[in-house]
Amino acid sequence: MIELWVPPIRRLPPGQQAVPMDVGDDHATFDTYDLATQHCTTHNYYRDSDGTLRHGSGSFRYIWPAECDLMAQLAGLELESRFADWHRAAFTSESSNHVSVWRKPL
Repeated sequence: MIELWVPPIRRLPPGQQAVPMDVGDDHATFDTYDLATQHCTTHNYYRDSDGTLRHGSGSFRYIWPAECDLMAQLAGLELESRFADWHRAAFTSESSNHVSVWRKPL
């Protein structure tokens, strides 16, 4: 069983590479995407009380639910269920997360 987010790249207009994730008075977080390599970098900017700015970032490769299914299949597992959240809401093309359960066939 895993829980993962579904990348919000549908929010990217043509030619845009960044998606704002959280913006406040003293911070901003946005993700930049390379759609060809499925690479994402999360950028965090913080404004300290003295006005200075700090930046931190982390990079990763995102995967789609179908890729998770393929990796599970290669490990000898099959998909048992997939939901949008821990409350078992239906997983749809609009879901921002997925909770997926695989099992070893009998």
